[in-house]
Order: sequence, then C-alpha cells, then structure tokens
Amino acid sequence: MEYDWSAGDLAFRDEVREFLAAKLTPELRRAGRLATSVYPDHEASMEWQHILHERGWAAPAWPVEHGGCEWSLTQHYIFQRESALAGAPALSPMGIKMVAPAIIAFGMPEQKAFYLPRILTGEVFFCQGYSEPEAGSDLAALSMAAVDDGEDFVCTGSKIWTTHATEANWIFCLVRTSRTGKKQQGITFLLIDMTSPGIEIRPLVMTSGEQVQNQVFFDNVRVPKANVLGRIDDGWTVAKYLLVHERGGVAAPWLQVMAQDIATAAARQPGPDGNPLLDDRAFAAKLADLRIRTEVLEILEFRTISAMAQGKDPGPASSMLKILATELSQKLTELALEAAGPSGRVYQPHATMPGGPIAQFAPPADGYHSGADWQAVAPLRYFNDRAGSIYAGSNEIQRNILAKAALGL
Repeated sequence: MEYDWSAGDLAFRDEVREFLAAKLTPELRRAGRLATSVYPDHEASMEWQHILHERGWAAPAWPVEHGGCEWSLTQHYIFQRESALAGAPALSPMGIKMVAPAIIAFGMPEQKAFYLPRILTGEVFFCQGYSEPEAGSDLAALSMAAVDDGEDFVCTGSKIWTTHATEANWIFCLVRTSRTGKKQQGITFLLIDMTSPGIEIRPLVMTSGEQVQNQVFFDNVRVPKANVLGRIDDGWTVAKYLLVHERGGVAAPWLQVMAQDIATAAARQPGPDGNPLLDDRAFAAKLADLRIRTEVLEILEFRTISAMAQGKDPGPASSMLKILATELSQKLTELALEAAGPSGRVYQPHATMPGGPIAQFAPPADGYHSGADWQAVAPLRYFNDRAGSIYAGSNEIQRNILAKAALGL
C-alpha cells in the first residue's frame, strides 16, 4: 500500500500551511498550546471557528451544499495534521462534528435550513444530552421522560457530564418516549432550546478544578414535536449514527505533537542526576516506545482512510482507533507529568488556558507560577485525560464491539 503524498496533496498542504501562518494569531496559538484537555478556551475556539468559516473550512466534512468542502479523505487528514502541528485550538465537536452530521442525515429540510448555517456561524452552539446518573456506558438504560402532550413533549429528568452546557444555547437529547419492547426502543432524539423554562444547570467540578462538565435538570420542559430528529421512538438509530462520528476522527497528529513537546521539554529539563532528562535511558525508552506507538496509530489511520476512499466500510475500525488513541494519550500525559518534575506537582491553572472556569482558586496577584507554562499544563492534562477511556463509549464497551464484530464472539 502506497502512502506517499501526491503532487496535488503537497500543493494542498502548502495552501493549508500558508493559511495557518497568516490567520493563527499568537493568542490563538497560545490557546492551543496551553489547552488542558480536548476542550480549549471557549472564546479562542469560537474565534478560530469564525476565521475558518470565513475561509469556508469550518466544516469541511459536510456536504458542499451545506457549507462543506469537496476534499478527499487525504486532504481532510492533511488539514487536521497541519492544524495540530501549527498549534491551532480545537473546535467544539458537539455541533459541527456530531449533531450536524445527524441533522444532515435525518433532519427535515426546515431543520437543516435552520440549524446548519447557524452551527457554522456559532449562533447555535450545541451541548450533548446523552448520559444520565444511571445510564452511562449502558446508554439504552436512559430514563429521562418525554410525555406526549399534543404538539409538544413534556420532558422531565436529568443529563450528566454535559460539556459546555453553560455556554450552549441548544442541547441534543435522547429521551424516553415509550417503555414497551427492548430498552433500545422507545427512545427519541430531541433538539431542545436551552432557554426553555424548567431547565437548570449545575456545574460539576472535575479533578482538575475545571467547571467544563455539568448536570442539567429538566422539570416539565415543553419541547415542540417539530424538534424531533428522525422518527419518534427511533432515536437509537440516530444516536448510533452520531456515535460513529464521535468516536471517529484523526488522533495521531495531535498525539505526535504531544510526544514531540515532551521530547523538547525533556531535552531542557534536568533529570535526577542533573543531566537533561532526555539523557536518562529509562525515560528515553518510555518516550521512544510512545513515539513508535503514535507512528503505528498513524499507519492504522492511513489504512482506514484508504479503505473509506475506496468506498469500503471501515467496520469496527472506529472502536479500535478510539481505544488506541485514548489509551496512548493517557500514557503521554503520564510521561509529560513525569517530565514536569517538581513544578508539575504545583497546582497553578492561572498559567494555562483551560476549557472552563476554575473553581475556588485565586491566582497570585502578580501572576507568578513555578516553572515553564508546559509544566503548569501537565498535571491538568493528566487529570483531564483520565476520562478519555470512558467518554464516547468506554473502552470496555469498544472491546466488546471488537469482540463481536471482528472475532465473532
């Protein structure tokens, strides 16, 4: 299998590089570099989305008629890779990469006309309402009720681990509209206006101290039936389609950047013997192992891209890549914390650009922090990345999918 870039691919790569060099301001690069999780500073992320939208690159994977690009899968990969190398802040995936493809696939014409252009501009900003206190990886066990009341559903219940609920003005929810049949039946996919009466948001403080996740309570919230995506009682079909987009995507370039950053830092950071940490054979061996793993992950992503470019179904590849990418990311954040040394043990979020407010923390008046910026970022990334093997379907669930789909167990 040939993985060399074509002349056209190289020309596209140069075009992307020129754009990133011209449009990525130092402030935006700083937001990407000092992000403490997969969710960067919200304002920086939205600013970058507006810049991309002006170029027509905010949602390149969408169909052209809705604002996407006629890029090949290789070009999509190149764009994500160059964005990672340039330090661009990530965009929130909830709207552009998750609910929008579902709206395109299952939405009525009027739903597409309303939501899609507003998602691109940021006027509509979605959060996800899937998990509940008693329904996480076993999502089909959800119980948030939506009672039929003429032209509306009346929704009561709660959703948890809702990222950026305080910033969002819409939420896509799975709700229980029937309790007959299997638990996957009787679920409906609803788009809910977050300004509706009866919605309460309670922030959750993560181990990193950030308030990015929330619990959202619904008390007799009226939602028009016109906001149903797909068919009533058949929301599980929409949910499965959306989850493929949540678990997919390109991870290797971002992980390669993480590994290179660790190598650069370790070349300057003194080890236990006073010499550069990178000269420590045990540390260097761990870093080399992880860099090899990122290269392997990239090859697997290339194979998936190649299969999709030929019109083939990648099958359980999204589950495999999700497992490998999240567990590799966790290993890299562990190694970064080791490289950070004593300064990495100090809680100093004011030296970073987290994805949400920091609870009960007063930074020093003079802004002082110990060590370099990356040493302040390391512990927060470590804490945040513990969730990587849980969100988007736990890795245990993904292994079950692989056991059934790939091994026939």
